[in-house]
Amino acid sequence: MFESPLIKTEFADLHLIHRGKVRDLYGVDDKLLMVATDRISAFDVVMDNTVPNKGKVLTRLSLFWFDFLSDIVPNHLITAEVEKYPAACAPYADVLRGRSMLVKKAKPLPVECIVRGYLSGSFWSAYRENNTVCGFALPPGMVESDKFSRPLFTPSTKAALGAHDENISTAKMEQLVGVAETALIVDVCIKLYQKAADYALSRGIIIADTKFELGWFEGELILIDEVLTPDSSRFWPLDQYRPGKGQPSFDKQFLRDYLSSLDWDKKPPPPELPDEILAKTGARYAEAVERIIGS
Repeated sequence: MFESPLIKTEFADLHLIHRGKVRDLYGVDDKLLMVATDRISAFDVVMDNTVPNKGKVLTRLSLFWFDFLSDIVPNHLITAEVEKYPAACAPYADVLRGRSMLVKKAKPLPVECIVRGYLSGSFWSAYRENNTVCGFALPPGMVESDKFSRPLFTPSTKAALGAHDENISTAKMEQLVGVAETALIVDVCIKLYQKAADYALSRGIIIADTKFELGWFEGELILIDEVLTPDSSRFWPLDQYRPGKGQPSFDKQFLRDYLSSLDWDKKPPPPELPDEILAKTGARYAEAVERIIGS
């Protein structure tokens, strides 16, 4: 049953630190309160319309993955049980339930950690211009959506809201975070992707690529933010996988395709979205959760 969509939170007694594309972030004591709204973005523009229940879908999936991947690297989750939140959160319990997490206050890495298992998206566009992409010399003759012989770690810069991230090499990343640190991060991210991808495949989903957020907490590398959701990953149905073209997807590609059909310059303000597009986008998100978690 869908509830009224949540476009943004207004918690007067809590300190709002940041309002991102999807999440509102509050400081509570020495911890952070992450709230997943029903906002959706495309082409780095936040839409005016929302996808009902999207925030709860993202939260449920992230909680599953945090638990599933905890043997590889610790994560920032303290609790998602609203009753265990600090007392200052109690007046907002009804809004927070099912779409929030109380987490450790980590120092995020200055780079996006992207792992790619398949040739798609911006990587496919770059490959068509040059076989060497992000320092990887890829074999000639690959087609769109081909699987790589091994997962590739391809970091990018973190752009400001409304701007685009830029792919960088691991050598550039070493300059930003350190050589030993980069080696550790690459190893962790490849292991995270491989375990998740193998599991998803058993549930009929290909994880073509994904973006991990990591940070440092008390000198330890931990997994933060969301993880392996349709917002941060490209999910394809295994039974429809056909290399040589773009694939049907469980993420917001449906929304992107619709927006690309419009006479819109992909800059604010965004166009008004039909209810049908929002409903179909939400259904794709929900189906991904049902396939992966089973409920």
